[in-house]
Amino acid sequence: MRPDPDAGAPQRVLDAVRHDIILGVLAPGTRITEAALAATYGVSRVPVREALRALEAEGFVESRPYAGSTVAAIPLDDAEDLFAVRGVIEARIARRAARRAAAQFGADAPDATWWSARRALTDILDDGDRAVAADALAELPELNIRFHLGVAELSGSASLAALLRQISGRIEWLYAADVDHRGKQSWGEHRLVLAAIDAGSETEAGRLMAGHVESSQRGYLERFAAPGSASAGPSQVTGTGAGERG
Repeated sequence: MRPDPDAGAPQRVLDAVRHDIILGVLAPGTRITEAALAATYGVSRVPVREALRALEAEGFVESRPYAGSTVAAIPLDDAEDLFAVRGVIEARIARRAARRAAAQFGADAPDATWWSARRALTDILDDGDRAVAADALAELPELNIRFHLGVAELSGSASLAALLRQISGRIEWLYAADVDHRGKQSWGEHRLVLAAIDAGSETEAGRLMAGHVESSQRGYLERFAAPGSASAGPSQVTGTGAGERG
């Protein structure tokens, strides 16, 4: 049986559309059609249909019979739930990562796989610092989720990492919506978290990570939950143009 030459198309389209939604290229309320996406990404409608089904399951797209598909919005109550779940998961991840770091640094030589993952976090933070210095804040959402997933890898917990991956796209979406206002401050908090992990301080790593998530939640909700807010957040935008992110 011949391999399907377009076998990877659904994932490519899925990643591309999700990326465009997260960065506001496709704003909440925007109507999207199979034909338009197929033309944009140079594929047939079949992989587009599969990608849209996956995006609907992830909460990025809403589809209604006879009405087609539109880019979804994140309701504020859903955002609160995401932050609450994320805070619990990530605080535990940070504590596990610190415990594992203490064991690795206490050994004669760190495990090669662990050490590679740890070096990757330094590279991510360096890339983010350069983006902040250059005021290239649009690069931060992807770097942010890569950092958090990288800490999950350091924790050594497959279950916690899988839970975080399940909500990682929506976390990146929330981060991107507020990156112009809080991106620089939020990015600087990452090094403090990583320093506590490197020190093997479980309590401090968990506290700092929980505070990092809580600070993000507070900033996001203060900005987008205010009645009559001039800035439209993901829960408020309903137009079909580019979304306001800052």
